[in-house]
Amino acid sequence: MASAAIKSGALVSLKDLKPSSEFFKDGASLRVTGKLVEYSVETAIAIIVDGNVSLKIDTRHLRELTFRIGSIYQFIGELLVQSENEATLQARVGRNVDGIDLNLYHQSLQLLKQFQADHLNKRTN
Repeated sequence: MASAAIKSGALVSLKDLKPSSEFFKDGASLRVTGKLVEYSVETAIAIIVDGNVSLKIDTRHLRELTFRIGSIYQFIGELLVQSENEATLQARVGRNVDGIDLNLYHQSLQLLKQFQADHLNKRTN
């Protein structure tokens, strides 16, 4: 019996999660961070934002996590693309990251992307 390995969540800012992005595909394993602006107990759907970009998060598999509007959360899960421009992250892990410096976080994401691109270029040369 073959077992499907769970992929690590690729670090992605919500601003980079566009339909044209390499990460915007059904089943992509992602890690996203944003401010909680809406949460429905009935549907277990949370909406996080980063700047002017929002993403729906399906939290029904999360236990022991309390949600507070205005707090910052990080989720790891798989992207479910419903239509060309609409997607929901099926979260398997979630945590409150209040206190994170989002500007510094975005800078570190940019540096990580730059490092990975440089490393990939060195491998191909």
